[in-house]
Amino acid sequence: MPTTPIVQFGTSRFLQAHADLFISEALQEGRALGRIAVVQSSGDASRASRLQALADPAGYSVQVKGVDEGELVDTSKTVGSIARGLSLPSDLAEVTDLIKAQARIIISNTADAGFRPQQADAVAEFSQHMSYPAKLAWFLFQRFTAGGNPIQVMPAELIPQNGAVLRDLVLSIAQIYPEEFRAWLQSEVLWVNSLVDRIVSEPLEPAGAVAEPYALWAIENQPGLIVPCEHRDVRVVDDLEQVETLKLYILNLGHTYMVSRWLTADTASRQFVREVIEDDVELADLKDMYMREVVPAFAAQGRGEEAEAYVKTTIDRFRNPFLDHRFSDIAQNHAEKVDRRIDSFLKWARASDPDMQMPRLEAVVGSTISG
Repeated sequence: MPTTPIVQFGTSRFLQAHADLFISEALQEGRALGRIAVVQSSGDASRASRLQALADPAGYSVQVKGVDEGELVDTSKTVGSIARGLSLPSDLAEVTDLIKAQARIIISNTADAGFRPQQADAVAEFSQHMSYPAKLAWFLFQRFTAGGNPIQVMPAELIPQNGAVLRDLVLSIAQIYPEEFRAWLQSEVLWVNSLVDRIVSEPLEPAGAVAEPYALWAIENQPGLIVPCEHRDVRVVDDLEQVETLKLYILNLGHTYMVSRWLTADTASRQFVREVIEDDVELADLKDMYMREVVPAFAAQGRGEEAEAYVKTTIDRFRNPFLDHRFSDIAQNHAEKVDRRIDSFLKWARASDPDMQMPRLEAVVGSTISG
């Protein structure tokens, strides 16, 4: 069995067209840490064919379609970075062995609800009903008891300061473990903040995805950092906050704002994001929301021009004629997304200007809470 220094929790089509693709391309040039073992942590039997296809020696396909620097792009890439596919709880022993001895980096991209605490988190025995942070705590404890070699954890969930958030959740859960383990979590585990960005519109069967040309994996630098691969779309930055706020509070906020309107309209009339951009009335509302309620918050921090430029890029990305970016997909876990993308933006904006007026975004938050 090939060595897999990267263990990935999650089989999402996003990771298939993002980190897995970057690592695959870097491996061809000898610029990656190594291949990946993918773990399906949900144990969903309906995804067994996907898991098998991900680890197919022939690889799987990612179709990249859109406009890149004014040029039309329509190409297919083969991803061959995944060496094995494992599922919990059936492959618990093998996953445990990997994390105890072989893994150097753990990557994750779980569903938005994956970080939500569960009753099973309070027990120091593995349970399929645990949250992802509790499962991670359990696996790291197995590594600790096996000798405790250092390891790097770098979540790819769209949560501000995602490495620090995951660290704090794991440390809280680790109260049920020995004190020495909690000290080890802080001294020997490198918790890395990162930000991921790519619109991945639809899956291919049994594995693969359709994605836009634009992609970014911004990784916050710190002493001892291991970069999974060297790639044009992977950037190591000293301060993740500026990249993070643009992505979360413009592109992702825009998605969630459009979904809130879609949920209260005739949903049969539109399926895709691009259809909103093609509608003059809807596009005008979106642009007006950005210019009146989002850009001023960035301008209050001296970043108005930067935000305006990113809004323009974002609308061009929404307009991509190739991407079937479905509102039904974006609407999953809508309440959590409103909290993380819009309510957190309102608080962030008012930290600079308490009197800032953002009526449409406030209405989205209010209707989601009341609903």
